[in-house]
Amino acid sequence: MIKPAGELIAAAQSQIECIDVAEAKKLFDDRDKVIIIDVREADSANESKLQDSVNISRGLLEMKTHKHIPDAETIILTHCGGGGRASLAALTLKQMGYKNAYAITAPYDEIKKAFG
Repeated sequence: MIKPAGELIAAAQSQIECIDVAEAKKLFDDRDKVIIIDVREADSANESKLQDSVNISRGLLEMKTHKHIPDAETIILTHCGGGGRASLAALTLKQMGYKNAYAITAPYDEIKKAFG
């Protein structure tokens, strides 16, 4: 049986911490070791990117994350265009051994407005 994307995203969201923009901004502002990963494709990130984010497309997450984030305790906020890919990415990071991965499940425009 083929599972649709919505079902995979819902399953991921049941296993991770999903946060809204306000929670993400508070976490970012209150902590020292916080990294924001933009999991959108590079062309989308090149068009508009959060000033404090690193772009690692979801398809390259397993290969590139350790170069940017060697410490498993680092707080990681993932975001995308609407929350689906961010949720799948946060689950992948959790499976990789990162202990504090959160998905920002909000539209990109709201995230951009809060983070600049």
